[in-house]
Amino acid sequence: MALVQLVVALALLQFMVFGMAVGWARGKFGVKAPATTGNEIFERYFRVQMNTLEQLVVFVPAILLFATLYNTTLAAILGAVWLVGRGIFFYSYTRNPASRGLGFMLTMLPSAIMVIGVIVSTIRAAIAV
Repeated sequence: MALVQLVVALALLQFMVFGMAVGWARGKFGVKAPATTGNEIFERYFRVQMNTLEQLVVFVPAILLFATLYNTTLAAILGAVWLVGRGIFFYSYTRNPASRGLGFMLTMLPSAIMVIGVIVSTIRAAIAV
């Protein structure tokens, strides 16, 4: 479970770094708080942060449940793929939002696998009772 906990901590750290990048972009492109619009490049950084927050809502419980109910090692591997996917998403989206597909898929696929794994494991456990 330690590897899963490390992946979750890295995902949270990554989110914090994305937040700092938004702050940097806010200063560089002159978007004064509380505004979230006004410069297209700033808005890309902001959307990456918000999209990552949206993804974390699924990812964190999914990886913890999957590790508990199905397989800890596989959960850590899928979590590592998710982290790489978020990094690719950040890089591609801030440069050209149309190129975000690979990063998005490397985020969504691991989360979907884990959510489905949790559902299947739970149903199997319920039937076995």
